[in-house]
Amino acid sequence: MKVKTALLALLLVGALAAGASAQAGFITIGSGATTGVYFPIATGVARMINDANLGYRANARSTGGSVFNIGAIQSGELQMALVQNDIAYYAYRGLVVEAFRGRPTPKLRGMAVLYPEPIHILARSDRNIRSVADFKGKRVYVGDVGSGAEQNSMQVLEAFGLKVDDLAEPVRGSATAGAQLLQDGRIDGMFYTVGLGNAAITQAALTAPVTFLGLEPARIAQLRQKYPFLTAFTIPAGAYRGVNAPVATVTVLAQLATSTDIDTSTVYNVMRLLFDEKLADFKKIHANLERYFDLERSLDGMAIPLHAGAQLFYREKRIPIPAGIEAR
Repeated sequence: MKVKTALLALLLVGALAAGASAQAGFITIGSGATTGVYFPIATGVARMINDANLGYRANARSTGGSVFNIGAIQSGELQMALVQNDIAYYAYRGLVVEAFRGRPTPKLRGMAVLYPEPIHILARSDRNIRSVADFKGKRVYVGDVGSGAEQNSMQVLEAFGLKVDDLAEPVRGSATAGAQLLQDGRIDGMFYTVGLGNAAITQAALTAPVTFLGLEPARIAQLRQKYPFLTAFTIPAGAYRGVNAPVATVTVLAQLATSTDIDTSTVYNVMRLLFDEKLADFKKIHANLERYFDLERSLDGMAIPLHAGAQLFYREKRIPIPAGIEAR
C-alpha cells in the first residue's frame, strides 16, 4: 500500500509540474539524417506514442545529430531525442565539445541506453588508402555539422596524429550526401558513427568500390584511454558488401534523452509504454534494437542523470540505478 501511495504521489507531482511542450500536448523527438538509424527509431517511437493515446501527440524531426539535439533540448525546441552517450556526457558537464565547452546543458536527462553506434571508416578502394593515416591530403566526409560523428572523426584522426586541417577538404553535410559523394568518386573517404546496417553505408558499399578501414589494437587502446566512452567493437563479416572479414573499430552508445522541462508522469508513461507494455513492438522498430536492446542493461553506459520519470520506472521494475546518475 505504501509503495502504491508513493507512486501515485510522484505521478501527481509530475502531472502538476511545468511540462513544456509535452504538457501542452506535443512531444518533438530529435533524430538525425533520414538515412541514419536515429530517424526510423524516432519515427517509430512517435508512432507508438500516438497510437497509445497517452494524451499528447508526438512527431519525429530530422536533425544534424547529437550536438544539435542536445542544444535543442536545452533551448526547449525538442522534448526528447536520440543522442550519443559520449556527447551527452560532455554536454551536460560543459566539456570537450566546442558547442558546449563552458556552456553545460543542465536540462538534459537520460531515459535509456539503446544500442552501440560503431564508427564506420570507409575509403574508396581505387585511391590507395590503407589506413586512416592515408587520409592526409584527401577529401574526407567527417560528419554533419553539429553531429556526434563529427566529433568522433576528429578523435580518430587525432589518434593518427592528424587534424581536420590536414585533410585536403573536410566535407560536412548530411550523411546521405556524403555517401553519394563517395559513390561518385568526388571524395576519397568517409567517417560515420551510426548503428549497423545504415542505409547510406549499405548503398555506398553496394554501388562503389569501397574498403572498410579497421583500427589496430594500439590505436583502439589509445582512443579508449583518452576518450573513455569509446569501447572496442567489431563490425562482423557480412554486415555490408565487401566486409569479408571482421573489422575492428570503436563504438559509442545511442541513448534516448529528454528534458527536465518534461513532467514526471509524461516520461514515466512513455517509458512504461516503450519498455514494458509494448517492448516487443519497440524492438521491432529497427534491427539494432532487436539485436542489442536489453532493458536489464539499459543503464549500462548511461552518461547523465536520469529523468525523475525514468527513475520511477526503473525502480518499479527493480532495475538497479548506478551511483552518479540518480535523478536530480
